Amino acid sequence: MRKIMIASLGGIVVALAAVVPSAAAQSLGGCQLQGTARFSPGLNSSSQAFAYSFGGALEGCQSSQSGAPTGGTVAAGQTIPEQVTNAITGVTHSVTYQQPIPTGSGGCGSSTTAGQALATWSDGTQTVVSYSTTGALAAVSLSGGVAPRMTLSAVNAEPGDPTTFIINTTRYLGQSAIGLLAFQPPDPTACTTPTGATTAGISGVIGLGGA
Repeated sequence: MRKIMIASLGGIVVALAAVVPSAAAQSLGGCQLQGTARFSPGLNSSSQAFAYSFGGALEGCQSSQSGAPTGGTVAAGQTIPEQVTNAITGVTHSVTYQQPIPTGSGGCGSSTTAGQALATWSDGTQTVVSYSTTGALAAVSLSGGVAPRMTLSAVNAEPGDPTTFIINTTRYLGQSAIGLLAFQPPDPTACTTPTGATTAGISGVIGLGGA
């Protein structure tokens, strides 16, 4: 059985650089994750629906795959500029596309979320991870797997521009994802305010593994 680990994203976000669940512990590699999540509305002691976005760096990656990249970036719920050709004018230009926005329910005390994250590796390959999370206080457990593709929606398309843009997985297709995560608001008391925690720093690890 071949196992790998990468860092991805999940839930109220993110990562605990200590112990991952036992299934992921069987993996033969991993990445450290450093990043920031943004929540709307902010998370507090009340239970409510929310959306969030995330962006971060993947560093110090190890893998049982020979030649696997050692770093990259990961993002969810972000906007991305892409070069596309307008079907009317024939001109190639940049259009901004929106990644699927992860959503959840709950607050700082407990939560559940689901979404897709895109890892872009240092060698140019990409991995789309579909995931769900369950959180209690700062700890969040993640499970999911690598999806074949991510479909983005145009934000500023002109007539003739593609209204969607598809990013295909080109590395680690078929792998499952598992992780133990935590989110770290810059002000821990934000969870006790009406506005709530609107941002959270991220540091830790997540694993991918499969046959």
